[in-house]
Amino acid sequence: MSDTSRDIVLRRIRESLRQPASQPERPDFAEPLHPRPAPGDDLAVLFAQSFVRVGGVFFFCESVEHFYDQLFAYKQEKNLEYLYVWEPELKKLLHEGNIVFQGDETDFQDHAEAGLTTCEALVARTGSVLVSAATGSGRRLSIYPDQHLILARTSQVVTDIADGLKLLQQKYGTDKLPSMMSLTTGPSRTADIEKTLVLGAHGPRSIVLFLLDDAPAATT
Repeated sequence: MSDTSRDIVLRRIRESLRQPASQPERPDFAEPLHPRPAPGDDLAVLFAQSFVRVGGVFFFCESVEHFYDQLFAYKQEKNLEYLYVWEPELKKLLHEGNIVFQGDETDFQDHAEAGLTTCEALVARTGSVLVSAATGSGRRLSIYPDQHLILARTSQVVTDIADGLKLLQQKYGTDKLPSMMSLTTGPSRTADIEKTLVLGAHGPRSIVLFLLDDAPAATT
């Protein structure tokens, strides 16, 4: 009498139970959760891709003069009359490029269309911008204006968040870290009300980054 389908299935089950089930390899908990970029990968390119993916507006600047041109064009395109800049080095830089800006807090609450700041680091994996209260921009200039503009350098791009925090520790010391550190990943947004996406609910509606290439020129 031939085996029924039920008999065949039961026999296979019994045979499988006689042998120990194969176990997955034990994970290496010392390895990072996300793989590190390959040695040949350009971190600046990886950051730009991630930054744009989360809704940022990205400009690559080959030189300081190129930065002036792109910032001037952006101001013209967006009709920005009030660009607030509080960091001394940034103000000096814009003066040299004849870029008009507001260098103090006069009428800040009424006319804060945009603020230009520096940052502490750029995180390639997430497209995040690491800012702190230790700069001359303080806490408000990256949060209050409708548009947050950032000038950063390619040397500030790091692979992951942990690398950015290490930079802060190296710069300020572990016992003198800034009172505020924040990761900005794309424009401020929320969908709490009726699942409708709203930009600018908790901060700027747009984040614009000018990445200045400060890599040393290749020698032949």
